[in-house]
Amino acid sequence: MEIKITKTTAPKAKPASDGLGFGKYFTDHMFVMDYTEGKGWHDARIVPYGPLSLDPSCMVLHYGQAIFEGMKAYRAADGGALLFRPMKNMERVNISNDRLCIPQIDAEFAVEAIKKLVEVDMDWIPDGEGTSLYVRPFIIATDNALGVHPSHTYQFIVIMSPVGAYYPEGLNPVKIYVEDEFVRAVRGGMGFAKTAGNYAASIKAQKVAAEKGYTQVLWLDGVERKYIEEVGTMNVFFKIDGEIITPALNGSILAGITRDSSIQILRSWGLKVTERKLGIQEVYDAHKAGKLEEVFGTGTAAVISPVGELNWAGNVISINNGEIGEISAKLYDAITGVQSGEIEDTFDFTVRV
Repeated sequence: MEIKITKTTAPKAKPASDGLGFGKYFTDHMFVMDYTEGKGWHDARIVPYGPLSLDPSCMVLHYGQAIFEGMKAYRAADGGALLFRPMKNMERVNISNDRLCIPQIDAEFAVEAIKKLVEVDMDWIPDGEGTSLYVRPFIIATDNALGVHPSHTYQFIVIMSPVGAYYPEGLNPVKIYVEDEFVRAVRGGMGFAKTAGNYAASIKAQKVAAEKGYTQVLWLDGVERKYIEEVGTMNVFFKIDGEIITPALNGSILAGITRDSSIQILRSWGLKVTERKLGIQEVYDAHKAGKLEEVFGTGTAAVISPVGELNWAGNVISINNGEIGEISAKLYDAITGVQSGEIEDTFDFTVRV
């Protein structure tokens, strides 16, 4: 499919790289592609960034039939641009699509479209330390009708935003509140899909945690309320007595791409990494025994985020004296080094634009 390009006649001023924050600024262009039942995906185009025109009856507004992804483009050491495992993101789009009855996309074409969009807005990629160009692909149902059923039309859209650190703490350890009242997802639901509804379900708990002074929420399973699942925007890892443990993918946990990359890198270093059910009580028992060495989250937005404190039902524990751990720091350097092209990519993770 040909991608038609219409460039803006009014380019925006670019923000300073030292004040980007996360998701506050957007580039000059976006990618759009339409789906019509019986015709398939069509009319791929890169156009000036701007508002969408939606009818008040548009189905996505009423029934939440929407999925999204998160990935980044990095300024390479040689001045070019690198994407980190973009095909994995597009493959995950189709996993989410299947769960929400959205038509499958051509993953290879989607990657090429994103590469073309990054190329068009190449000068928006910031070059400050810890900065990148966040890429947000998403699909929305666009039928103008009321009634709970799959839409017959959709739009696949990609927008981009120059960003700094996701958390205000940067690479400093964050404080996490263990949620024991609200439920985000259960097996058979949509926890494994990257869909808008999952994040809507997390907002209340996140608000409560923030009011208590915590950066994020650690979710427990929705049935027994004792097994660790994931942090709101990250998968999570625990280093206990030399072993690195992360919850196994069970149908209610997002299969994070940074999670998978971290596991591959950690194992390449000869470290023992185990994917299994992990109870919150086991973590607290390990802390009491002096065996809880590190806790860290992994995700596209934050990359690696060390955890310095957990609060479960009022029981607060400090991890590694509230300081970043050796593995967290080493893993952050390894992943960001590959993403920027400063470290040899022996895993074939990066794709040059």
